[in-house]
Amino acid sequence: MHMKFKLNVFLAELLGTFILVFIGALAVLVTNNPGNVGTLAVIIPALAHGLVLVGLIYMFGHHSGAQFNPAVTAGLVVGGKLPIAEAVQNWIAQIVGALVAGFLVVAVANGTGIAEYAGVAGETTGVLTSSSLILAGVVELILTFILVTVVYQAAVYGKAGNLAGVAIGFTLAGCIAATGTLTGASLNPARTLGPAIAGGNFDYVPVYLIAIFAGGILAGVVNTMFLKPTN
Repeated sequence: MHMKFKLNVFLAELLGTFILVFIGALAVLVTNNPGNVGTLAVIIPALAHGLVLVGLIYMFGHHSGAQFNPAVTAGLVVGGKLPIAEAVQNWIAQIVGALVAGFLVVAVANGTGIAEYAGVAGETTGVLTSSSLILAGVVELILTFILVTVVYQAAVYGKAGNLAGVAIGFTLAGCIAATGTLTGASLNPARTLGPAIAGGNFDYVPVYLIAIFAGGILAGVVNTMFLKPTN
């Protein structure tokens, strides 16, 4: 369990998660208003999350592996790719980064008046969150499984080479574009938890956290046991 604290890894995960949540939540806020409906309100958050993740992977990947997502970290742990002690450090960094981002987004929303029509924190919620929370959880589980599978195949197993960051970021963008209006397309416990705490809305959080972690863990098991490259 014991492992030497690595400041560069901790800061990379903290800053990376902060930037991802901050940019992603702001994208949700600025598009979730009466003037931006339908396609625009989905595509802008999808691109914001996906494109910034591409940049972050190349920015911090050489320090921490660019996880920025507790479910990705969990998937790596169950697959034997990350020691549990390092995972704990990463989880702490990720949650701290997400919380700071969430409260800053609330400050921006309140300071600009966005909160009057778009909520306060850019939470990861959609129509299924209120109408069928369990189904929303199932969708989040599937999406997270897809994302962590791409992480394994493209990055962990190196099948995408230098384009691994592009593959992962574009996968996140595609998932958000497809299901953002349904569940908020979190795929990330930190992305859900930071804005939820900052915004004071916790009703959906337990189901989302269970589902997203389950998707990441399942992907870790499947990709390690059944989809490991043979060459």
